[in-house]
Amino acid sequence: MPHLASRSVRRTIRRTQLRQIVPLADTTIYEMEQRGEFPRRFYLTPRCVVWDLAEVEAWIEERRRASHAGKIETAPAPDVRLRKTRPVK
Repeated sequence: MPHLASRSVRRTIRRTQLRQIVPLADTTIYEMEQRGEFPRRFYLTPRCVVWDLAEVEAWIEERRRASHAGKIETAPAPDVRLRKTRPVK
């Protein structure tokens, strides 16, 4: 079966495996997918959702490069003076 050996097998991962690789909440991943900022999931069966592992790994590598280049905007630090308990003066 040489024709099967020459084809590359695309590895897929399920949600539990995705959570181990990408430490983001399900809602965050879903929202990023909707905005086109994360690889899209697809259905293998009506009840089995998977992601392409190569696409997820490429996304992680792209985020790493963007982070090193300073292109990812970080969240601002909270203003501790506005805290209701233990405000800093």
